[in-house]
Amino acid sequence: MDIVATRLIAGGAAMLASSVLADSGLEHYRGSFANPTMVLPLGSAALSIAVNARRSGKPESGGSEAPTISHVASTAVGLIGLGFHVYNVTKRPGGLTFTNLFYGAPVGAPASLVLSGMLGGIADRLSKGEEELGPIGLTSGRAVGGVVSVGILGTVGEAALLHFRGAYHDPFMWLPVTLPPIAAISLGRDVIEDTVRPATTVLLAATAVVGILGVGFHAYGVARNMGGFRNWRQNILAGPPIPAPPAFTGLAIAGLGALLLMKARR
Repeated sequence: MDIVATRLIAGGAAMLASSVLADSGLEHYRGSFANPTMVLPLGSAALSIAVNARRSGKPESGGSEAPTISHVASTAVGLIGLGFHVYNVTKRPGGLTFTNLFYGAPVGAPASLVLSGMLGGIADRLSKGEEELGPIGLTSGRAVGGVVSVGILGTVGEAALLHFRGAYHDPFMWLPVTLPPIAAISLGRDVIEDTVRPATTVLLAATAVVGILGVGFHAYGVARNMGGFRNWRQNILAGPPIPAPPAFTGLAIAGLGALLLMKARR
């Protein structure tokens, strides 16, 4: 059971890193990589994908310190990115306004890299048979569940802001801001009460599907722009971010891993 859970947590971290790599690659390309540090999330996300994808397929630890370095780097780069994105928004005329939040650097986007680093680090510790990370117990699954619950709520906030910018012109735009928060709250309740409800599993599975569906909806949004994908160089940058929704999928997969750990310890 622990092996499957470790694979799910590592797989969720890899999915998050994949979303970051593609999304930050597009967004920072649009920004012409004006700041040299804009290449950092691409490198750390690529390394995180390699490490976590390997761990999801082979959870047994090989004793190398490379995974630990990768997870620490992802977390650090994500935190630095949060600072840069907040600065990018607040330095604009008017400071912290909805207009600047809409069209400045996406404030919450780098947090996905932080979450990838944290989840990858937990999966790495579990694969080594370690039961604790400092004062935090890992094998109970509650720590992972807490991280995933908070991460889903943060991702919902980012989606809500950008979908508000789009005036929720499509009813399906309400889906990622209604179902995932219910899943996050249900998971958080299970973590607090140290129990596993069948509804939480169903909600997390549905949240994973929402992330996959979001890719299709965002691709459709790009195709609706003048020229569609024939004018992909412009429309992919101007349309809804296609790589963003899988962040929900990655977090939901890691959440399912947390539930397996919680069940195994009961």
